[in-house]
Amino acid sequence: MLETSARLLKLLSLLQTPREWSGTELADRLDVSTRTVRNDVERLRNLGYPVHATRGAVGGYRLGAGANLPPLLLDDEEAVAVAVGLRTAAAGSIAGVEDTSLRALAKVEQVLPVRLRRRVNALQTYTVAVPARRRGPEVDPQVLTTLAAACRDHERVRFDYRAHDGTATLRDVEPYRLVNWGRKWYLVAYDAQRGDWRTFRVDRIEPRTPGGPRFAPRPLPAEDLAAYVSRGVSTATWHYRARIVVHAPAEVIAQRLPATAGSVEVIDEQTCAVTTGADTAESMAMWVGLLDADFTVQDAPELSAALRRLAERYRRAAG
Repeated sequence: MLETSARLLKLLSLLQTPREWSGTELADRLDVSTRTVRNDVERLRNLGYPVHATRGAVGGYRLGAGANLPPLLLDDEEAVAVAVGLRTAAAGSIAGVEDTSLRALAKVEQVLPVRLRRRVNALQTYTVAVPARRRGPEVDPQVLTTLAAACRDHERVRFDYRAHDGTATLRDVEPYRLVNWGRKWYLVAYDAQRGDWRTFRVDRIEPRTPGGPRFAPRPLPAEDLAAYVSRGVSTATWHYRARIVVHAPAEVIAQRLPATAGSVEVIDEQTCAVTTGADTAESMAMWVGLLDADFTVQDAPELSAALRRLAERYRRAAG
């Protein structure tokens, strides 16, 4: 039988798994009686751990959320993952989280066993991150948590929004998901006033209080919200757009065309339509050429002219 202190640590480790444990299961794991389990649970409660118990045939013990954060027990892999995650967060895009992450990391590394500290330090010493060409916008963590809670609780949110051209508007939306893309955060929400889905940059959001009422969730605009956001954000800045018919199966072209460069529609088994765009007609012509398939331009004179210029340049280069 384990000593009381060691047994309490093992009991705490078991309770930290996301499930309920019956008294009999815990007694078997700890090699003690169910009475000892009840006494140990009471000791944990006295130490500040919120251990909840439910009665009945399917009842059991589980660790709940408390007013204060109690100490956590981590295995080796979990400890390394936490340390690496904190180090990554220290270089993130959430305002103020850098210092908080470094303080938490210092506490974790201070108590890491030597064998684990060597693994974490090896990752720090022998990995190099490529810096972003420019620092992205910082996001207020309070805004992120407010929006995340509204998504979870299906509560409408009101906020002042500053568009890319500086125009400020008041929005009242149904929030659904937060999407992280690089160093930017986006909110996917349904704007009831405009009757459509919208994507908002979180760093341009200033929430108003109080929020709105609860709402009944709608079907999401896409199964892959990451692709939905990346495509929507990219296409919003296109100055040139075109639709072309590509003489190749849609599934083949979809693998060659990034989501940020356009969309693919099936026409038949051997033909598809591609809607694409770019800041310049030359960039659009380049993307179309990379599809490596025959195509026909439909009513896009800028793209047709750019393709002719590109073809002449390639012809001269080839001699």
